[in-house]
Amino acid sequence: MNAKKIFFGMIAVIAAFVLFSCANPVQMTSWTNPAVKAQISNLVVMPLFEKLEYIKPFEQSMDAYFNSKGLKSKGSLSFLNPNVKYSIDEIKQKCDSLGADGILVFNYTGTDKTENYVPPTTYATGAYGGYWGGGYWGAGYYGGYYGGYGGPGYYGGDVVTTGGYWTTTSVVNLKASLYTKASKDAIWTGDISITDPNYVDQIATTIAQDIYSDWQKNGLLKFSPAK
Repeated sequence: MNAKKIFFGMIAVIAAFVLFSCANPVQMTSWTNPAVKAQISNLVVMPLFEKLEYIKPFEQSMDAYFNSKGLKSKGSLSFLNPNVKYSIDEIKQKCDSLGADGILVFNYTGTDKTENYVPPTTYATGAYGGYWGGGYWGAGYYGGYYGGYGGPGYYGGDVVTTGGYWTTTSVVNLKASLYTKASKDAIWTGDISITDPNYVDQIATTIAQDIYSDWQKNGLLKFSPAK
C-alpha cells in the first residue's frame, strides 16, 4: 500500500470516528404521571438484571452521579443480599429504614439487532490538485514554491476505494420506573435504548444524567438541585 492510500485511509477512519463519537448512545422517552404529585430527595437504585456483574457497576455509577447533584442515592446491593429472595414488604421496610422516599427500578426488556451493509466509497484524490495548484496556493510566491504538489505528482489523479462490509448494531432496551409512597403506580417511567453498549459504568452515568435532567425539568426533585 502506497503512502497516498494510507493517507486517504486515515481520512476515512477519522471521519468515521468523528461520526460515531458525536452520536449519543443513549436515547430515552419519559412519562410523568399527572395524577400523582410527589417529589423525592432520597433514592434507592434497584436494577433487576440477571447478572450481578452488571448490577454493581450500574448502581455505583448512578449513585455517584446522583449524589454529586445533591440527590441522596443508594444502590440495592449495599443493603440487600443478592442471594436472598425478598418479599415486596421486606424490601419496602428496608428502604424505609434508610429514609428513602423513592425507588428507581430498572428492567431489561430485550435487545434488538440489525445488520447494515456499508457500500464501497471512492475518494477522488485528484480533487486536491485544485486546492494546492490553481487555487489559493497556486498564485504568486506560494504557487512557485508549492506548485509541484498541485500537478500529477504525489496528490494527483488517483482514486482510493474503501468500505464494502457488514456491520451489526445492537440496541439494548431498559424500562426505568420511579415509585414513591404517594402511589402504588409509578410516578415516572423512562423507556431507554442503548446503542452498542461497551462499559456498564459509563452507560449508567449517561443514563443517570438524562434521568436527573428529566426529573429536574418535571419538578420531581424535592431539594434545590446542585449546579
